[in-house]
Amino acid sequence: MNVLIVPDKFKGTLSARAAAEAIARGWRQARPGDFLTSLPMSDGGDGFGDVMGHLLHAKLQRTKTVDAAHRPCVAHWWWEPKTKTAVIESASVIGLAKLPPGQFHPFQLDTFGLGAVIRAAARKGAKRCIIGIGGSATNDGGFGLARALGWKFHDHDGALIEQWTDLDGLARISLPTRRRWFQELIVAVDVQNPLLGVHGATRVYGPQKGLRPEDFSVAEKCLKRLSVICKQKLGRSLSHRPGAGAAGGLGFGLMTFLGAKAEPGFGLFARFARLSEHLRTADLVITGEGCIDESSFMGKGVGEIVRRCRKRNVPCVALAGKIKSSPAVDQFFAKARSLTKFAGANNAQRRPAQTLERLAERMARQAKA
Repeated sequence: MNVLIVPDKFKGTLSARAAAEAIARGWRQARPGDFLTSLPMSDGGDGFGDVMGHLLHAKLQRTKTVDAAHRPCVAHWWWEPKTKTAVIESASVIGLAKLPPGQFHPFQLDTFGLGAVIRAAARKGAKRCIIGIGGSATNDGGFGLARALGWKFHDHDGALIEQWTDLDGLARISLPTRRRWFQELIVAVDVQNPLLGVHGATRVYGPQKGLRPEDFSVAEKCLKRLSVICKQKLGRSLSHRPGAGAAGGLGFGLMTFLGAKAEPGFGLFARFARLSEHLRTADLVITGEGCIDESSFMGKGVGEIVRRCRKRNVPCVALAGKIKSSPAVDQFFAKARSLTKFAGANNAQRRPAQTLERLAERMARQAKA
């Protein structure tokens, strides 16, 4: 068979590439005659840079900057000189996974550190920049990034605002000397939420980052004021755009302050990976991620993979750390198996690659039968 292996990351345990390699090893043990194609994927979050960098044959770059808590760090990004394309993964700079759990509140965090990576890519000569923004620790609407790139925010007394939680007093914005950094800036978003409201950045994704219900009104007031003043100054309102609420409003900030165009991260991956061509020749597709549940079918990579498989009548198998049973899981996948049920939660957590390899081998032997 022609088997296409196209997993996302198993968050906290395996990168998409490591997951693909483990599945391939297990499958080959049981079916050495099959032709395997590994295509690690990302829809814009953690691991986006590695996946897209590999697809573009880009070289790894390093830039000194600060993380979301302004602690010194070294950020990775990718550079492809022939097309002058830079790939940036914001999670490698301001990602939630880069911070010690529970030590920082989102009110203490911002996107400032991302500015150094933007400048580094521009200095390299990038004409096109692709940036994945999932997995962020922040909820500042891109305020920190804008400050890092020369935008200035003033209160009613003319004093500079340096903390995003003081944006409720924002009165005016001073534009930077340089506003255009790339000929094309594409933002890969893994969600379509607006900036504000019940479906916005704060209320939907804030709790994952540490925002409490009593924090919502403060955060919303600040982001709403930022949106209002940006509209007055720039003559356009982008807070309702799909993806504006991605990464704590970083989608809004990139569109507003850098003129970025937001695109679904999975669509970008599918285009650069030539996914349609791979599906055309596949007899079986194996996908997976850390947890498969109802949210996997709301624009995320695994859900989009199985939808495309159904359109082509290609059977799709899912392997995941955990699987929460739902009608969509039962309906869409030919088979769906979890590491926790296969080997127990402790083994799945402590030895994820080996467990995934063994599960893939088991699935391959069942396919052989």
